[in-house]
Amino acid sequence: MLNSLTESLTNAATSTDATTAGVIVAMCTALGLGMMIALCYLATNKTALNRRGFALTLIMLPAILSVIILFIGGNVARAFSLAGTLSIIRFRSAPGDAKDIGYIFFATAAGLACGVGMYAGGAAFVIVMSLIMFLLEKLNFGGSGTAKSLKVTIPENLNYEDAFKDVLEKYTSHYKLNRIRTTDLGSLFEANYQVTLKPEFTEKDFIDDLRVKNGNLSIVLTMQSE
Repeated sequence: MLNSLTESLTNAATSTDATTAGVIVAMCTALGLGMMIALCYLATNKTALNRRGFALTLIMLPAILSVIILFIGGNVARAFSLAGTLSIIRFRSAPGDAKDIGYIFFATAAGLACGVGMYAGGAAFVIVMSLIMFLLEKLNFGGSGTAKSLKVTIPENLNYEDAFKDVLEKYTSHYKLNRIRTTDLGSLFEANYQVTLKPEFTEKDFIDDLRVKNGNLSIVLTMQSE
């Protein structure tokens, strides 16, 4: 019984379920769908960081996944081999936008569809999802404005709790004091806010009014960090 089990696993490991033509068709189709997903991402994420690198990943991912699915097929031995290979790889990446994670699953689903031979279904899925993403972007779904990090230097004699309340309420739709600390041997305060600017105001007007309040000391306004 042990010999028969070993022989069946050996035969499974050496079988070639995926034909060369099938791999090429699946890979080309997946690359095309990945290109559509990448273009959709670029069109709906014009301010994202590292757009080029992530777009290239979205092109490669469906093709890679479809070929992996074809190579594994119903082969148990290959599946275990792949799991063992992936278990020794450490994936490291900086925390990204939640939308980026959604696009990763988007590309993964397209690759799976090509891997199992559902080319028409995969193409329909990509087209419909891309149209939905374009529509949501045009409608500005979820509200306008981008969260930014505001760092303001405050003189020691100024009450930081209420000093900028009127300016923040005028220029922002949302603000929150995250941290306050002393600098320059306690002679100054540094307040860190999370703010979302109202679309009708510019960053320059916002900073100019803050400068009046803090005596023209340092002000830093950046994209919200992780």
